[in-house]
Amino acid sequence: MLLKQVIEAFELIDEPKASGERIADEFRRIDSQVEIKVKTIEGEKGSTDFVKLVVPGVSGRSQGGNARTLGIVGRLGGLGARPEMIGAVSDADGAIVAIAAGLKLVDMHTKGDVLEGDVIIATHVCPDAPTAPHEPAPFMGSPVDMETMNRLEVDERMEAILSVDSTKGNEVINHNGIAISPTVKQGYILRISPDLLRILRIVTGLAPVVFPITSQDITPYGNGLYHLNSVLQPSTATAAPVVGVATTSEQIVPGSGTGVNSPLSLELATRFCLEVAKEFGRGSCEFYDAEEFQRILALYGSMMRLQTAGASKPVEKT
Repeated sequence: MLLKQVIEAFELIDEPKASGERIADEFRRIDSQVEIKVKTIEGEKGSTDFVKLVVPGVSGRSQGGNARTLGIVGRLGGLGARPEMIGAVSDADGAIVAIAAGLKLVDMHTKGDVLEGDVIIATHVCPDAPTAPHEPAPFMGSPVDMETMNRLEVDERMEAILSVDSTKGNEVINHNGIAISPTVKQGYILRISPDLLRILRIVTGLAPVVFPITSQDITPYGNGLYHLNSVLQPSTATAAPVVGVATTSEQIVPGSGTGVNSPLSLELATRFCLEVAKEFGRGSCEFYDAEEFQRILALYGSMMRLQTAGASKPVEKT
């Protein structure tokens, strides 16, 4: 049960003075030797603090071992939309889950419950982000562009990524709780991981929910195409397999809505990320079938062009 960490994470982000350094200080309070970096980036519409935490595994790469490294990316535009909206917004879910997972992993590490592989957690902290128009519900905007977010949150050491994002402003999921996406790798939408379905089933005690994605969703922002949201944007910046972890709702909830951060959904998402981290590092959880992926490449070639901005001009119809 990780409600304690979820509540602590929420309290850290739910105020006008929320900052990366205050979150880093909380990690250092638990473990003074924790590896954490904070970088403030100024954009045209304000600033945000990028936070990156590395929790070493007993056989992790950071220790010279061979256990794989999992990335947990808390994806969001902003924690709040002040002064337009007061309080944490729906969009804050990704950051809350990432921070809560980090709090638990650091606490486990200090007590001797050390995972096999390293876990790298990244998110950003902005209590006063702008909003952006989107259908069927308005998005939270961000002080910085998606390319900057990916550059600072997607680490080349991550060998698989769970990208956590509030995904409630749509008409296609209609479920209170959490859901995962199919695996995305280098422009391909792959088979849904049986291991992740198994872990999701065990964690929730329910039939696993998988949310639909399209080719548009795995292309970079800024190309004029419709995107469900930013949950799979990390897949545009890495060769590692990426799976979206969505906090979801039965009804449409705008990303800028306040009073809507569900403790149950947040706790389930945090617990799911933690259980995947345990299994991925010790090799009992795979995000995709590597042999089948090579077969796909042999048959159909690379789809990495979907990770780019695309053609500079429209392709003529034939």
